Formats: sequence, C-alpha cells, structure tokens
Amino acid sequence: MAARPTRVCPAFLPEARAMIPPLDDIDRIMSVMERAFPPKYGEAWNRRQVADSLLLTGTHYGLIGPSGESEFGPSDDAAGFFLSRGILDEEELLLFAIHPDHRRKGLAHRLLARFIDDAKQRGARRLFLEMRAGNPAGHLYVSHGFAPVGVRPRYYRTTDGDRLDAISHQLLVE
Repeated sequence: MAARPTRVCPAFLPEARAMIPPLDDIDRIMSVMERAFPPKYGEAWNRRQVADSLLLTGTHYGLIGPSGESEFGPSDDAAGFFLSRGILDEEELLLFAIHPDHRRKGLAHRLLARFIDDAKQRGARRLFLEMRAGNPAGHLYVSHGFAPVGVRPRYYRTTDGDRLDAISHQLLVE
C-alpha cells in the first residue's frame, strides 16, 4: 500500500489558519459509514458529527481504496476509513469501518496497521478503542495487539432496547 500520511485538520496547525477538510473526503467517509454500520446498534455518526470532529485539535482520519490505495482522484470512492483523536502520548480510535462490498480482502488489516503506524509517528505510546460486546471486528483488533482492559456494563442501547456492554481495549506501542 502506498504510504499516505494520515490527515489532521489544518485548523489546528501552528499557523492556526482555519481550513476545512476536503468535502470529497467527508463524502467518502459518509459513503462508507452509511453502509458499514448496522442501524440496529446506532454506531454510525451523521455528517455534522464527522465534520465537527475534524475541526477538533488532534483529530486524524485515514482512507483506503478498494485496491488498498491511499491516493484518490475527484471521483474515486473509498472502501474504508478511520477517525481518531490524540492528545499527548495517547490516541483513541473513534470510528473504523470497511464498506461491506470490500470486506474479506485484507483492507481492514492494512488500514488498522496504518492507523497504528501513523499514531506512533505522532508520538502515541498508548492506543485505545471501545467497541460493543459481540462486535465482529473484535478479532481484528486483538490480532493487531489490542487487549481488553475494561468493561462498561450495559453501555450501548440497541434500537430494540437491548443493552450491550462496551469493551475498552488498549495497545501499548514502542
């Protein structure tokens, strides 16, 4: 996979010039999100939540294309994305998704490895994520070294009223 630096919202660079992330990247994120998250769990963010999060200090995102590419032309679609937020030596993976049409091709492993590498380059020494119990992506995170470190009982509520535990994971990086 060609190396593409993870993007950080330029509004919080030292120059402090407010700039908005490219709209086509937000469109790419939303296109994946609309298909990747089952509505039953209410995990998907809306466009405003994504756009607003990208204006916060330390927020980063990455995209991956259907063939693993990380460079996109104006009309290219993304197959997956991540959204993270870091502060000091910690970074949290807020959202991670692969479009259902592009699963089982190794893209999730490539994108997660890129998130980990990019976070390390930004100085992160501890990475975190939280997921609902039973999330099928759990094996992916564990295979990359994330380990469960805590449980929030009955934290998530499904659309039919069921309550699911939230499992917190951590990865210590060198």
